[in-house]
Amino acid sequence: MPRRMEKIREAGVNELAVQQKELTETIFRLRFQLSTGQAEALKRLRESKKDLARVNTLLRAHELSTTSQEQVAAPAAVAKTQKSSAAARSRKSKKAKA
Repeated sequence: MPRRMEKIREAGVNELAVQQKELTETIFRLRFQLSTGQAEALKRLRESKKDLARVNTLLRAHELSTTSQEQVAAPAAVAKTQKSSAAARSRKSKKAKA
């Protein structure tokens, strides 16, 4: 199990998305097999569900990290525009006084 988790963690975002799609299809097939009475499908179904949860967790973590980076960059850009607009206002007020 640790090897499987390491393999999942090392995968890129595109690979994780592909794994997510494959696991979803696998779970669907295993549920169908389980309904027909094949006993071995239960163990594989549990493992596939856990793997899907791991993949979804890593995808969500990546999504959150990219949005937090965007949010950190956005206030810096806003602050920069606010400083430039404040400087422009002070220049206008200096010209108006003169």
